[in-house]
Amino acid sequence: NRDATDGHCLFDSVRGATKLISSDATTAETTDADTLLSFDSDGFSVGADVKVNTNTEKYVGWQWIEGATPGFDIVSFTGNATGRTISHSVGVAPEFMVVKNLADTDNWAVYHTSNTTAPATDYLILNTTAATADDATIWNDTVPTSSVFSVGTSSLTNGNTEAMIAYLFAGVEGFSKFGSYTGNGNADGPFVWCGFTPSFILTKNIDTADQWGIRDAARNPFNVTDKLLNPNAATAETSSSTGYIDILSNGFKPRSADSNINTQTIIYAAFAETPFKTATAR
Repeated sequence: NRDATDGHCLFDSVRGATKLISSDATTAETTDADTLLSFDSDGFSVGADVKVNTNTEKYVGWQWIEGATPGFDIVSFTGNATGRTISHSVGVAPEFMVVKNLADTDNWAVYHTSNTTAPATDYLILNTTAATADDATIWNDTVPTSSVFSVGTSSLTNGNTEAMIAYLFAGVEGFSKFGSYTGNGNADGPFVWCGFTPSFILTKNIDTADQWGIRDAARNPFNVTDKLLNPNAATAETSSSTGYIDILSNGFKPRSADSNINTQTIIYAAFAETPFKTATAR
């Protein structure tokens, strides 16, 4: 919900419609029959819950298709609190992973290939503003491979006897890219090359406590993009009078000195609209 302080709603076809988890909260999975009603052949259907369908209020939705072509896999597993590997079907080593304990009030654990020079030893938390932290119990200090990813003893990624869900992404030429850049703290930010026109951009400053940020071409059809949502917070959409970024034909460029987009080290996840090698000037 872009207009109200409602929580974010995440659903997937593995867990099924009505099974709700929120990126801004530690809460366990709930069943809400009035949010996402169904996954349909041409979209999805929602109920009357205020988080998804308040009269006259504006919403935005982002969808990914699971499969090797878009470089995305959804993996459900039962934790055992013992360092182990979990099989996946991405086909290459995942570069961006988000894991949530569905049965417990735990944080969302995030792996990013550019989160420090040793990303498997560190992790980020999707539902907070926290900077990166070192913890061997999250990813078992082991980088993912083309067939498995590793989890340690933490309940965030491997709660004993508890249901877990993992979203795994790998870069696909012309469609998705995961990397980092160094901000310069002014309105003429560094150009970030993606090799495609981004439709969705997620950013996080890993060096300090700061908001995660989502900008997209659906809410911002023309440059400069000025609308921001924070997946870690149940806040309404905010806007900047000067804009946040330029979405370009082959990447993006920060147009703000804001610390969540253009100071210190910023990691990003960028996606084109479709997994094809095309780029349209913007």
